[in-house]
Amino acid sequence: MALAKDYDSVMGRSNDIMKVALGLDYEEFERGGCTFDYEALMKSTGFTLDECAKIQARAAVGNTPLIELRNISAMSRKYAKPGFGARIFAKDEAANASGSFKARRAACAVYHAKKLGYKGVIAATSGNYGAAVASQAAMAGLKCIIVQECYDSHGIGQPEIVEKARKCEAYGAEVVQLTVGPELFYTFLSILEDTGYFNASLYSPFGIAGIETLGYEIAMQCREIVGKDPEMVVCTNAGGGMLTGTARGLIKAGAVDTKVVAASIDLTGLSMASDSAFNKKSCTTGHTGFGVPYATDPDHSDVPRSAARPLRYMDRYVTTKQGDVMYITEVLAQLEGIERGPAGNTALACAFALAQELPEDAVIVISETEYTGAGKHIQPQMSFARDNGIDIRFGDPDKEDKPGENLVLPENPGCIRIQEADLKHFRQSLIRKSVKKHNVTAPTDTDLRFLADETKTDIVFVKETLGL
Repeated sequence: MALAKDYDSVMGRSNDIMKVALGLDYEEFERGGCTFDYEALMKSTGFTLDECAKIQARAAVGNTPLIELRNISAMSRKYAKPGFGARIFAKDEAANASGSFKARRAACAVYHAKKLGYKGVIAATSGNYGAAVASQAAMAGLKCIIVQECYDSHGIGQPEIVEKARKCEAYGAEVVQLTVGPELFYTFLSILEDTGYFNASLYSPFGIAGIETLGYEIAMQCREIVGKDPEMVVCTNAGGGMLTGTARGLIKAGAVDTKVVAASIDLTGLSMASDSAFNKKSCTTGHTGFGVPYATDPDHSDVPRSAARPLRYMDRYVTTKQGDVMYITEVLAQLEGIERGPAGNTALACAFALAQELPEDAVIVISETEYTGAGKHIQPQMSFARDNGIDIRFGDPDKEDKPGENLVLPENPGCIRIQEADLKHFRQSLIRKSVKKHNVTAPTDTDLRFLADETKTDIVFVKETLGL
């Protein structure tokens, strides 16, 4: 008997579909209440750090350059007090196959899919991950389908997303393009069920394990180049996978004193779920519209339990304005001769300001760069924004920026600033959401310990948040 394919029926089978599509039963890691064994989930991959590195090396991934941005560092010092202005380095992840750090995720996920005998892989993504999965699938001889929200209801697509679709197709993938709305997950589940392909999710433990090599390389390269661990690593934050994996890699390298800072573009007030706002974003990722919800509720992703859990590892969360990111992208090209995409440069804009807090001998590393070209370049993005009624001008982004209405480029580098996000509030939000989602009225000691680990706090903080 054929299975019903209406929305409610498919969504009702989601857990069973996921078990088949991942070769992984998440229920094995549930421990009652709101607790699940995160480290056991990560160990279930069977991948050591060395094994991930070997898998990636065979797939033209990893061992990317760590580049000192001397001219940008010098410019930052002009706006710092005497003796301050840290050295800024960039981990050039554009050197990976497919042009982004997400190739690290994809290499391990696709390797695992082939090892288990799947004939193809599927990923739901509008970002660089689709290209990464398509690239790795091509190398492995597997079929690939990428499902992406690409258009608004008028059939108009953000040029950055359209560019990524072209890149996926260039690697031989089939791209299923949807309008923004609730059908993304339904369509994704339906295709998984129909094809029997592997769910190469952004948020699986296989993907996050692959990013650990990034953090490990940063530590090792810093020790080789400057003789010490970096004081700070700044990670562009959206779904939280890059920050999670990078932090875990730093820890495995012994760089336990390095501060891990999340960086997002501030798009406060611009709803990501709104059809009318879909094409008013300056960037499709690396902004608070993804960063905040995924940090405070990581398990609303396309797997039952997300392996990307950024609040476990985050020391600070800072934001910058969309105009700052566009500006620093041009600065990177014109001062350092390095042209990279704006999403990855979110961390660079924040690092430019953060460097002014630290002494000159301190080291800040931005954890990624990404490829640019065609629709990913800032010029078509800004032209598209202008065509959609966005006012683009020079001024003070910190004071004048209004997401969905304007894009204010800084009138001078001194206008590039950061805003401190309320990390305490995010931690409290995760704690409250977690107990509510799992109907926990009387948290056990195990629940309290889990929630403390989830938020990088302690049991006292958890109890205070819950009024216990």
